[in-house]
Amino acid sequence: MIAEQPGKARSKPWGFDSIFNFLYTRKKPAVNQAKSLIALGRYSTLEADVKRNYIALISSDWNECLAPCGPFDPIAFAYPELEANLSGIFRLYTSNQISLSEATRRIGGLLPKPITEKQMDEYLGASFVTYKGVTDLIQWCMKNHILFMINTTGMQGYFQRAMAKGLLPQGIVVAANPMISYPGQEMEMYEVREIGDKAKNTETVMRLHGISPDKTILIGDSGGDGPHFAWGASVGAYLLGSMAKPSLESYCRMKGIAINTRFGLVYSEGEERNLEREMKVDFMGLVPMIEKVMGRL
Repeated sequence: MIAEQPGKARSKPWGFDSIFNFLYTRKKPAVNQAKSLIALGRYSTLEADVKRNYIALISSDWNECLAPCGPFDPIAFAYPELEANLSGIFRLYTSNQISLSEATRRIGGLLPKPITEKQMDEYLGASFVTYKGVTDLIQWCMKNHILFMINTTGMQGYFQRAMAKGLLPQGIVVAANPMISYPGQEMEMYEVREIGDKAKNTETVMRLHGISPDKTILIGDSGGDGPHFAWGASVGAYLLGSMAKPSLESYCRMKGIAINTRFGLVYSEGEERNLEREMKVDFMGLVPMIEKVMGRL
C-alpha cells in the first residue's frame, strides 16, 4: 500500500521563562498560542509536553485522510436537509476554489442553530470511526516519543468531545476550526481558520517542542493540504499522501512539489471513492516508513 519516491535535535526540558524566550526570538504568533493555553489554565499540560522531549512530529489532516468522515458530517447528522449544500461547500474549498473562511461563512448562514455538545455526542456515538489501525498508530507514535498532531479544517468541538469520550488517545495535539467549539475542554488546541494556518500551526509546534523539519512528517489527502505540503517542501519535511485525491496530485504537480510517499488508495480524476477498499487499509503499515524517516533503519 506504500509507494515511495526517491528523492535529532532534542531540546532540553524547558521552564516557563525559557518557553517564552524561545518563542519571542522566533515567531510571535507562537507566543500568542502559548499565552492562550496558559490563559485557559493549560500551562501545566504544555510544560509537561515540552519536557517529554519528542524526537519527531507527525502533522496530519483528519477527514478522508485518517478517517473516512467529512468535516461537516456532524452538521449533516444534526440537520440532514443541509447535506447536499455541505458536500458542495466541502468540494469547493478542498479544491481551493473558495477559502476556508468563506466556506465557514456559508455554513454559518445555513445553520438554523449552533451544534450543541449533546448533538455532537450523539453524532460521535452513532458515527465515530477511523481507518483501520489509526488509533494503534497514534499510540505507537506516542510510545516512541513521536508527537502526533491532528491538523485539520474539521471542527474543534468534534475533537474536544471525542477526547472527552475516550475515542482518541490523550496527549495528541489538535489544530482545528473553531466554528464549533466548546468551553472547558482540557487539551492543547490550535486554530485553523484558513488553509494556510495548517503550516503555521505545524511550525509553531515544531519550534515549541524543538523538532527539526527533517524529523517532521506531513500527511494530507486533498488540494486543501496543498499549501501545507508547499510549506513542508520548502523546509525539508517529509510529505505523505494518504488516500490521495486528484486535487492534491494536481496542486503538487503545478507547484513542483514531490510527494515522498503515497499510502492507501490513490484516486484518479473522476474516480469515485471506494470506502470498502479504504477501510481495509491498515495504517500500522506506515510504521516501517516512519522508522526509516526517523533514521532507525
